[in-house]
Amino acid sequence: MWFAAAWFVCTQKTGMSALGLQRMLGLGSYETAWAWLHKLRRAMVDPDRLRLGGLVEVDETYIGGPSAGRDGRGTDKTLVVIAVELLEPKGIGRIRLGRVPDATGDALRWFVANVVAPGSTVRTDDLNAYRKLSENGFVHDAINVKGTGELAHVVLPGAQRVASLLKRWITGTLHYSISDKHLDYYLDEFTFRFNRRGTDNPGLLFRRLLEQAVITEPWPLIDLTTEPLDTCIWD
Repeated sequence: MWFAAAWFVCTQKTGMSALGLQRMLGLGSYETAWAWLHKLRRAMVDPDRLRLGGLVEVDETYIGGPSAGRDGRGTDKTLVVIAVELLEPKGIGRIRLGRVPDATGDALRWFVANVVAPGSTVRTDDLNAYRKLSENGFVHDAINVKGTGELAHVVLPGAQRVASLLKRWITGTLHYSISDKHLDYYLDEFTFRFNRRGTDNPGLLFRRLLEQAVITEPWPLIDLTTEPLDTCIWD
C-alpha cells in the first residue's frame, strides 16, 4: 500500500489530494490518506541538496484562498519567497520556495542566504529589503520594475511563472484545502515535482522518493497535527 501511494504521488503530473489518494487506494479514512501524503512530503527534501547558483531570480508572492481583500504587501495572506535559477541562453533550472513571516530585510535576506550559493548573482526588484544582499556575499542585480515600463512578469519572468504555476496547483489539485501550518511541506512537494519536471521515467522519481523516505525520521499522526506553525523545512 505504501509503495502504491508513493507511486501514485510520483506518477500523477499534478500530484494528488488526500481525497484522491483515499479513493485510489480504497482507504477507509480520509485522515489516513492525509497523513500518508504528509509523511511522503517530509521525505521530498534532500537535507544535503546544493544551493542554487549562477543567475538566480528572487521575488515574493502571496498564498491564500479567495477573499474580498487585496493581494500584495499589506495583505493578510501568507508570504512566500521564490528563488529561480535562470539558464543561458534561456530557460529555468531549479527552484526553491519558502514561507517567511514578513517582507523585511532580515527575513528576505535570510531566505536568500539559505537557498542561494555565495557569489551568485541575485536579481530582484528594487524593494529596500533586498538592498543589503551585496553585504552577504552576493552580486545584487536590482531592477526598478516601474522604471522599466514593463509588467513584473516581463521583468522577472522566472519567479512570476513559478508563482502562477504554484497557485494553479493549489487551486486545481488541492482546491485551497491547505493550512498555513503545513504550507512549507506543500511547497516542498511543488519544488520536488518542478525540479524533476524533465524526467521522462517516473520510476526514477519513485526511487528517489523511497530513498529519501527510508532516511527520514518517523512522523506519527500526533506530530503531524501538533507541529508548531513556525517550523520551516529550510530552518
